[in-house]
Amino acid sequence: MGKLFGTDGVRGLVNKDLTSELALKLGASIAKIRKQKLKKEHLTFVIGSDTRKSKDMLSFAVIAGILSEGDNIIDVGVLPTPAISYLITKYQLDGGIVISASHNPSEYNGIKVLNEKGYKLSEKEEEEIEEEVLHIGWNANINEVGTYERKPNAKEEYIDYLCSTIKNPITDIKILVDTANGAASVTAPLLFDKLKANYTLINANPDGLNINANAGSTHIDVLQEKVREGYDLGIAYDGDADRCILVDEKGRVIDGDYILAIAGLYKKEKGLLPKNTIVGTVMSNLGFIKCCEKNSINVIKTKVGDKYVLEEMLKEDYTLGGEQSGHIIFKELATTGDGELTSLQILNILSEKHEKLSVLADAMEKYPQVLINVETTPKGKEDYLENTKIQSEIKRIEEILKDDGRILVRASGTENLIRIMIEGKNTEEIETLAKGLERIMKMELDEKN
Repeated sequence: MGKLFGTDGVRGLVNKDLTSELALKLGASIAKIRKQKLKKEHLTFVIGSDTRKSKDMLSFAVIAGILSEGDNIIDVGVLPTPAISYLITKYQLDGGIVISASHNPSEYNGIKVLNEKGYKLSEKEEEEIEEEVLHIGWNANINEVGTYERKPNAKEEYIDYLCSTIKNPITDIKILVDTANGAASVTAPLLFDKLKANYTLINANPDGLNINANAGSTHIDVLQEKVREGYDLGIAYDGDADRCILVDEKGRVIDGDYILAIAGLYKKEKGLLPKNTIVGTVMSNLGFIKCCEKNSINVIKTKVGDKYVLEEMLKEDYTLGGEQSGHIIFKELATTGDGELTSLQILNILSEKHEKLSVLADAMEKYPQVLINVETTPKGKEDYLENTKIQSEIKRIEEILKDDGRILVRASGTENLIRIMIEGKNTEEIETLAKGLERIMKMELDEKN
């Protein structure tokens, strides 16, 4: 990849890495490259955002770029990323843009681009857009200007669709919902009201700055504590609601691996799991892998990123896949990870089986896992792969763990970090190993960068 697009669109600090000028150029370049791809004279896009203060500045800059190319835009305001994906297919549009930095703090924002099928763009098309922005330049079309339309009621269509995906009533389940002061703060109340659910909302008062602030799927401890006070389960979304993490009635975190295990076993039981296969990533917990092996379910592992999970699912027509982080894709129901959809599918299973979430989650025994982020530079993200001391230590850890654990070291696709993940049966041992590797990595990369 080049300098702009990471694993989930263009992302960075607002007014530093991500400026209104860059957003304007991106809008125009997206329109131009998409027209070449679709071989159409005029395109229509839908645009939405999460609740960050910078959403309007960046949205209108992108919109201006698209309009300057003679293309049209439908602005649906604050909505989850998967809602934008759904609306692209419902309205038969040529693509969509989401202004969101997902789980990142409010000072960050991002621009995600979706194609005419509601899928994230291929790396090739992202590179073409990037080339247009960085090297070719942009000249507005002096002959044509596109049209702009606001469609504030589009969220109701999305809510109706979500409700149609479950068959069993969820009225008897006491639910606590954390919307992360993000996009789900707009849709979750409508959704759970329509389903006549017994629910309570927390972190549902966005002010433009509090998105993901000690809230949502990346700050689960508050939800855990409150669920123990008398709820059947807790649901946590991230800023743009494309991921979902659950908490069972005991306060245990039920992450994406648990969710995949629960949904996969249910689908296999119903004969709805093609080739008895689930698509995960290299970060999928070893406990999830062993649970699937025990139940004769195959697991295919991709690179980290739900776009890579979806690519594999499309290639072989698998219907279930996702990430430990809570991006879960039910391909027969959605074209991307959808936190609200995911939570409904699990609620549907709980209702049908008349079981507690903890009971269903016990099908999988999660291996202890240590995650450490090592801050570095863009150069350091490349250099660690060739550093002999770092690579020698990684091999030594692999030999220690053997079949009872594993190590994964990878550069972040969105931040200047190298992520260390070690799993094993002994928590103290894997913590020691991870911290030792962190020390070596810092010394080696600091010296050379």
